[in-house]
Amino acid sequence: MGKISKALDRAGKEISESPAAGTSPPPVEKKPETFTRESLDKAQTHGQWDERVLHVLNDTPVFESFRRLRTKILHPDQGEPPRRILITSAVPGEGKSFVCANLAIALAQGMEQHALIVDADLRRPAQSKIFGVSNAKGLRNYLVDNIPLHTLLIKTGMPKLSLLPSGPPPRNPSELLGGAQMASLLRELSERYPDRFIIIDSPPEQAVSETAVLATLVDAIVLVVKWGTSKKSQVVQIVEQLGRDKIIGIVFNAYQLNELRQMYEKYYYAYTNKYYDKEK
Repeated sequence: MGKISKALDRAGKEISESPAAGTSPPPVEKKPETFTRESLDKAQTHGQWDERVLHVLNDTPVFESFRRLRTKILHPDQGEPPRRILITSAVPGEGKSFVCANLAIALAQGMEQHALIVDADLRRPAQSKIFGVSNAKGLRNYLVDNIPLHTLLIKTGMPKLSLLPSGPPPRNPSELLGGAQMASLLRELSERYPDRFIIIDSPPEQAVSETAVLATLVDAIVLVVKWGTSKKSQVVQIVEQLGRDKIIGIVFNAYQLNELRQMYEKYYYAYTNKYYDKEK
């Protein structure tokens, strides 16, 4: 089963590795563009961000995890970086929208990258709440009413990050997301905004049918698994249904670090913060 099998096996035990004595900490990449709460508040004309995505304000272990995922996306083992990335989970409540928002922020913090979030969870949209913006219009209006795409995109307050909300709940979300108009949308986004990463917040795969269709329209998939909640059998099933070749990562959300790992995290991030301070 390759990398996915290894990732699943790691889910069944605690991480116990620690850095060898006398070794240097892992190399750090150039510090990306950063923001303060004051600068974000000044830029946000539509509302306030949810506290769950304010990791962007400082160098935390949580946000460093998203930077590592960003690095994997920007520098794949082979081929070009995937531009259309689907974020999904096996069942509701595993934190896929949280992962989607923070990954998009991490990408938009890069030196040259822009990101666009598409909230395709038409049943239980979350991105408009996370970024404190209106959900009065969005994806639903594009798919049903043919409203021009550029009039539906919303600025998040971060210069290189925009959002296409879900819009009002439709009566037939499966038909809309599985239809030709959704495929047309993703093509239009890729052609109109070739410099952007399109991050799609998708419904849980085992709760609805349209996610399997969306998976055929994207370049890569990130699967979110809540630590201690999802069963290994559920994860294996969704991997098989969506196609293991497209899955570039499995994110274990709400993972509890053991004491040894926490100590390593503490001293590693103290080192990186000092490193960044020297760069200023």
